[in-house]
Amino acid sequence: MAHALRPAAAAVAVPLLLGMGLAPALAIPRLDLKPYPLPAAGQTRWVIQLPGVLPPTADPRLSSSPSDWRVQLIAGREVEADCNQMAFRGRFRASWVEALGVSVYRVSDVGPMVSTRMACPPGEAKRKLFVPMGSKPYVVPYDASRPIVVYTPQDLQLRWRLWKAEKVQQPALPL
Repeated sequence: MAHALRPAAAAVAVPLLLGMGLAPALAIPRLDLKPYPLPAAGQTRWVIQLPGVLPPTADPRLSSSPSDWRVQLIAGREVEADCNQMAFRGRFRASWVEALGVSVYRVSDVGPMVSTRMACPPGEAKRKLFVPMGSKPYVVPYDASRPIVVYTPQDLQLRWRLWKAEKVQQPALPL
């Protein structure tokens, strides 16, 4: 299983992977991030290193081909929340790094956190909640040969999830 890593957190990945039962004989290559731009002041650079081979899925309808997969990038904030709904806006943008021949992704136009103003039940405890940036899902191609590099404002976190396509293509109806 791959994880979104900050460069400084890469050392944490080895014990984490070993704890998951992966063979210690496999060397984890160190990411060379020198060609990637450094984060600007007030920014965080996030790195997602995708696994080259994933275990087969139990669902026979899903494609096992990485060319059919996509990675959804999810920027958000972890907040203390009551019963109200919370949201904020922002935007992902891809920018081309000529020297690498790849895109990096940046989160911009981040707005303030907004909330409904419902009266919560008396005594209801607040909870920690990850509030994703409200926008349509932002998906990028699955490419295990290069890391996915994302720059966000420092107050945001980055999560990701894998999307797999079904094997069967459905016919469209001409009207």
